[in-house]
Amino acid sequence: MFEDFFNVVKKRFNDGEEEYKPPMFKCPRCQGTSPLSKYEELHRVCPKCNYHGRLSSTERLAITVDKGSFKELNGSMRSANPLDFPDYTEKQAELRASTGINEAVITGTATIKGSPVVIGIMDSRFMMGSMGSVVGEKITRAFEYATEKKLPVVMFTASGGARMQEGIVSLMQMAKTSGAAKLHSEAGGLYISVMTDPTTGGVTASFASIGDIIIAEPKVLIGFAGRRVIEGTIKQKLPDDFQLAEFMYNKGFVDMIVERRKMRSVLSHLLKLHGYNAKEA
Repeated sequence: MFEDFFNVVKKRFNDGEEEYKPPMFKCPRCQGTSPLSKYEELHRVCPKCNYHGRLSSTERLAITVDKGSFKELNGSMRSANPLDFPDYTEKQAELRASTGINEAVITGTATIKGSPVVIGIMDSRFMMGSMGSVVGEKITRAFEYATEKKLPVVMFTASGGARMQEGIVSLMQMAKTSGAAKLHSEAGGLYISVMTDPTTGGVTASFASIGDIIIAEPKVLIGFAGRRVIEGTIKQKLPDDFQLAEFMYNKGFVDMIVERRKMRSVLSHLLKLHGYNAKEA
């Protein structure tokens, strides 16, 4: 009996008598479900609430810069294990193999609709985009290169904060990256910070928050400490939208909220508005 039932189901599937239902995506913000194919078609944007999900650094690069224009800077750098933290070296090796990247950020030069930029993109797949010594060094060198070449900087942030496996070495990156961004600003350079989901901890408390223009994608998480920690400290209930991009925009922490499908055009417009055009590439 069970064999006959299996054969009927198998025939219906193979003959296409029943419409194929793709895997479903459950939005972490609205908890609504949508076809995964639709979610991917929209570049990982929830079709119900417009929550913008996480992209890998390579996916972000592909939808942001001009095709074939990206040239990586300091791509071979890898973190050491300054504290001899157990299994840290092995964990990094596993992530390099599974993600195809050496660290939690990629940096380089590119053009966006003809405008030249130095771009950095953090990748949450690599230790939740945490900022260790190499992440901080690559971002610092990106700003220094932009200062030397008189180029604008566009930095996409996505991070859980400082990397605990590197202790104080990780925390020092907050000052180093902020200092490099300050020198770039004093030299007259434009710095656009784009906060994606999530931007938290030491990254929020350093270079992510000091852009000349701060952009966020819709409904992404932006903050320093977590909700439970803050509520436990102040003994108060926080608003439901606390630390979401819209809340931060209303409080003046973010200058613009830009949907992913419009990001490339908005960045291009801002770059050209500040005098960076194709002739300078």
